[in-house]
Amino acid sequence: MQASALIFSNALVILLIFSFCTSVHSDDNVHVSIKNRLGNGKNLTLHCQSKDTDLGEQNVADGSEYGWDFTPNVWGTTLYYCGMGWEEVQQYNYDAYSFQRDFVRCVSQCSWLISAEGIYGLNGNTGFWEFAYNWSS
Repeated sequence: MQASALIFSNALVILLIFSFCTSVHSDDNVHVSIKNRLGNGKNLTLHCQSKDTDLGEQNVADGSEYGWDFTPNVWGTTLYYCGMGWEEVQQYNYDAYSFQRDFVRCVSQCSWLISAEGIYGLNGNTGFWEFAYNWSS
């Protein structure tokens, strides 16, 4: 009787772990887009990557955008970070997608707007652009 109880409890634990992983993991891709709204014809240079994927350096013209798709990992640790700069401005770094921050905030569409003032992120729940980072800080 103890052996069958042990098998049942192990099966239950495996089922719970599987349920948790599938609830955290979405089969849908996430799309991240970064919009250059610096103005005055300023080109934005981006270099985005994750631990496993390097998207390379991208030059984004003023008024244009760059984006990519990916599937978050089952562990909920997906992170894409970007370095950026323009003209004589120094390099800035920020997290373009962090599962912990963005899974609820933007679900499957994470949009960022790069302006002369700083970075704005689109909140998918409210539909409003939220100021996220000031260049002077």
